[in-house]
Amino acid sequence: MKIPRRRFLHLAAGVAAFPAAARIARAEAFPTRPVRLIIGFNAGGAPDVVARLLCQWLSERVGQNFLVENRPGAGGNIAAEAVVRAPPDGYTLLQVGSPNFINAALYKDLKFNFLRDIAPVASIGRNPFVMVVNPAFPAKTVAAFIAYAKANPGQINMTSTGTGNLTHVIGELFKIMAGVDMLHVPGRGEMQAQSDLLAGRAQVMFDPIVSSLGYIRGGQLRALGVTGATRVPALPDVPSVSETVPGFDVTGAIGIGAPRGTPAEVTGYLNGKVNAALADPAIKARLNDLGFVPTPMSAADFGAFMAAQTEQWAKVIQAANIKPE
Repeated sequence: MKIPRRRFLHLAAGVAAFPAAARIARAEAFPTRPVRLIIGFNAGGAPDVVARLLCQWLSERVGQNFLVENRPGAGGNIAAEAVVRAPPDGYTLLQVGSPNFINAALYKDLKFNFLRDIAPVASIGRNPFVMVVNPAFPAKTVAAFIAYAKANPGQINMTSTGTGNLTHVIGELFKIMAGVDMLHVPGRGEMQAQSDLLAGRAQVMFDPIVSSLGYIRGGQLRALGVTGATRVPALPDVPSVSETVPGFDVTGAIGIGAPRGTPAEVTGYLNGKVNAALADPAIKARLNDLGFVPTPMSAADFGAFMAAQTEQWAKVIQAANIKPE
């Protein structure tokens, strides 16, 4: 039977549109049950607070529960592997962060490839760190610190929250770019590292602003510079390290990823919702209070950022010969 040309074209257009319509329908249907956001750290820390803040906003506006699940251990690798092995349907997500970028080069025996196995979903924000010293330390500026370090090679103890942690690798990058020699004396977590710094057993630390802000304002620690490219509202009188060390621009980062193979319409839907949350003045204000700068991105741009960060820290880890504890 011969089909009239007009009817044939109409049918062909309908067939061509069907896959797109099906994708839209699937995106509109998602989510039909609770979504888990797995994070690799304990409850109570800044990443956990950010996750719960975002999940509450999404739960209230999407009509399904977004639940935070803490799976600490191995620097975030336990959480990442759990998401890698989850079904790629959008119902199990990973809070992506700087530790994931670092771990990709730090650990040689991972059972997954982070950039290959985690699909980018959305960026949440950046958190600049701050270079802090014990007030008894003679240097009051980054330039004076560098001069002192060069005059006293190996005599400055740099503490961190652990080997391979962002508080460590930022310091290693500073050593490389500033041309100074410092001894890394890691603490076992934030409390011990800060205690060593406050007691004078260590002289310098590169710490998240939110973790050090109270001590800085109370005079127990002296802030020399923030690690991002520009000054930050929380410490308006503290210059950027880059004003002394050109090109030094380091921030922590958090975002969301999903198992490889998660449908693009699902990751696109989630990206739109997260970006809408970041545009909410209440969310923006709370993130700023936690030391984060809301940084919405497309999924593709966040993927490019993940790759660039992973490459950057791989170079630092290799140059500093950092080995996991």
